[in-house]
Amino acid sequence: MSETPSQPDDELKGSEQPFVAHLIELRDRLMWAVAAVAVAAAALAIYPGPGNLYDILAAPLVVHLPKGATLIATSVISPFMVPLKILLMAAFLIALPVVLYQVWAFIAPGLYAHEKKLVMPLVVSSTLLFFIGVAFCYFFVFGQVFSFIQSFAPKSITAAPDIEAYLSFVLSMFLAFGLAFEV
Repeated sequence: MSETPSQPDDELKGSEQPFVAHLIELRDRLMWAVAAVAVAAAALAIYPGPGNLYDILAAPLVVHLPKGATLIATSVISPFMVPLKILLMAAFLIALPVVLYQVWAFIAPGLYAHEKKLVMPLVVSSTLLFFIGVAFCYFFVFGQVFSFIQSFAPKSITAAPDIEAYLSFVLSMFLAFGLAFEV
């Protein structure tokens, strides 16, 4: 009879929960995350307000438009929806630490101690690098891109960008630069 090598005790053994308990935990974590975004959105709605947030986001483009040109809305609901989308996006970014904590608190019980030590530095550094990428895009890249684009426009064309198209472009660029800085 051969002896089997002793297996180390699994530190997670006995910590399993039924499926419904996981769903309840997930619901609670999602409610806290949504509440954090709602509080940030309420604060941003009061100050600086959705319209001012859009003006801040549109500033790099407006500076490079020809004199007298403005952004336009081609849809009836665009003047309402675009600033609201920007408000919610900004609220999500402000509440991101709380949202990430809720994700972490939901996942952490299923990780080993050595895995838990690696996750927090990774989450913090990834978040900071994403924000640095977005800031780099806003403060440096947008000015260069819009200046370059306007230099190619024929004099017979007056640029009047659509606010929804601009929002889509900005969000795509923020995502691309945020992810690139994480790499």
